[in-house]
Amino acid sequence: MAGALNVSLQQVEHYRFANAFGHGAPVLMTDEPPPLGEDSGPSPSQLLVAAAANCLCASLLFAFGKFKQDVAPLSAEASCVLGRNAEQRLRIESIAVTLKLGKPAATLAQLERVLASFENYCTVTQSIRQGITVDVVVLDVDGSRLK
Repeated sequence: MAGALNVSLQQVEHYRFANAFGHGAPVLMTDEPPPLGEDSGPSPSQLLVAAAANCLCASLLFAFGKFKQDVAPLSAEASCVLGRNAEQRLRIESIAVTLKLGKPAATLAQLERVLASFENYCTVTQSIRQGITVDVVVLDVDGSRLK
């Protein structure tokens, strides 16, 4: 799957852009929050946080799937901390992702093995981690912290 991925953006109005992914995927409208934009769609920062969370979900599902384990319905909550760099420019300082399994931990085989390795296969998170801290927590369906 190595290679290039392409996205086309077209300005619609002010800071609102139509993001086209091709292959029949729907166009995604993005916008900046006020005072620049009108908050009519996710911001680029929100997309980055969503990409990390989504990729972690996919990696976790894949890792459990290798052991024929169903953890559905898997859910995630993600957030980021914004701050200013030395030049006072706004930057994402860290991302926190909490993944919640849809099953109790006691019913899952190979749990420790999966939790020890799934993040290593998350393309987006591992790429982001080269410049931004990404903290990951995994909970079971009862809210017990597993990682």
